[in-house]
Amino acid sequence: MARSAVVAIGGNSLIKDKKHRTVPDQYAATVETCKHIADMIQDGWNVVITSGNGPQVGFILRRSELAAHELHEVPLDSCGADTQGAIGYMIQKALYNEFQKRNMDRHAASLVTQVRVDPEDPAFKNPAKPVGSFMEEKMAKKREKDENWSIMEDSGRGWRRVVPSPIPIEIIELPAIHALLNDDVVVYAVGGGGIPVIQNEDGDLEGVAAVIDKDRASSLLATGLRADVLIISTSVEKAYLNFGKDNEAPIDKMDHIQAQNYIEEGHFAPGSMLPKVESCIDFIKNGGELAIITDPRNITRALKGETGTHIVRGHSVPPPPERR
Repeated sequence: MARSAVVAIGGNSLIKDKKHRTVPDQYAATVETCKHIADMIQDGWNVVITSGNGPQVGFILRRSELAAHELHEVPLDSCGADTQGAIGYMIQKALYNEFQKRNMDRHAASLVTQVRVDPEDPAFKNPAKPVGSFMEEKMAKKREKDENWSIMEDSGRGWRRVVPSPIPIEIIELPAIHALLNDDVVVYAVGGGGIPVIQNEDGDLEGVAAVIDKDRASSLLATGLRADVLIISTSVEKAYLNFGKDNEAPIDKMDHIQAQNYIEEGHFAPGSMLPKVESCIDFIKNGGELAIITDPRNITRALKGETGTHIVRGHSVPPPPERR
């Protein structure tokens, strides 16, 4: 049976820098990333791709604000769905073209993905994830009153809306993703961490204004698929101890217990490497065998053990359940 991998691509895989944000720029970056993913697929891997969508959601919200005098604004959960479609389209097109060049009979498909969160998650009482544009305090206070927004002053740069970032607990479309993967379709799913939904008293799903961390959602997806490996692609080739300091040191391999110790020692920055390492630990603790952190161009080398940070099971974790 073909090996399976969930590959979470970071923001740098779509937007290289502040000067390259347009849709053509994003597509050019996507093409480069998809070449590396195509290498994996050519080597025999079945792949599910996930991604972030923070800047893209920000662009939609800004356009919505500017057009508010003429058109209705776009709710945050719909922004997530819109970006899943747009990013998925770029990935599908880039992979199709790459497969054609390599004479590979493979296909890619995007799946708009809902991810269930707990309405009682503590994050809903402490929204802290900034979204949308900076505002003057007067406008921020008005929207707080009129639209029940939570707002926060952001490092002296202005006021912003903040929303919860709850923990993902269920990927609604997991069976569909599984079916596509079993048919050798390369799948783009759980874009931006997935569209956050809650289940109401009637059992119906409702979208909520929240943002799910895409690495945590990718870990949950990899666990649900019983993937052989979770790859978190970022801007660096490896994770580091003492990153940015004179004594920084790359991490080639660690087990999940060592990784947790490094977290407690403060080696990984919140909002940067910390959620990536935590997501890898969760995957291992839930039965995964291998998680890798590396940059896009080194994915295939990392899979061969030549680079990247490899996170494996420590002695206290039982072996994974038997694969179906």
